[in-house]
Amino acid sequence: MKPILYSLSVAAIALLVSACASQPASQSSAASDDELMQTLLQGRSNADQSALDSRIQQAGSYPLGTRQNPVRTDMPRGQHAYLRRLRCSDGNAPTYRRAGSGGAGAYGSIIDIYELSCEGGSPSEATVIMDMYHRGYVETEAVPGFTIVNP
Repeated sequence: MKPILYSLSVAAIALLVSACASQPASQSSAASDDELMQTLLQGRSNADQSALDSRIQQAGSYPLGTRQNPVRTDMPRGQHAYLRRLRCSDGNAPTYRRAGSGGAGAYGSIIDIYELSCEGGSPSEATVIMDMYHRGYVETEAVPGFTIVNP
């Protein structure tokens, strides 16, 4: 199985398990689980648009790239594109690695944790939280401590 598809499948299953565990069995249905899985695999948040808009507005009061305000991207390719556009204080791109998944985030979908390093620049290390379920969205702001090269 391709790594991205495998990661998406694992993430979607984890979200479904946590959603099922928090609801009485009578409220959980195969149809709603299938709809949630399809939503996540299509790269969309599982929040309806008005709830998502409200969550985005609330998140704006926190620093970008935190658990409370994850960087919104379009799937793993969007995460990597965003991270490649960041610049350390010396003008170089940071190195980065995915450190894992962080469970449900501020927008109601699974977040990813990335660790960044700036060799010879600052910040020397940083953690950036990202939410890849925002189809078509391209973040143009840099997380604190970095600048960004926009497309």
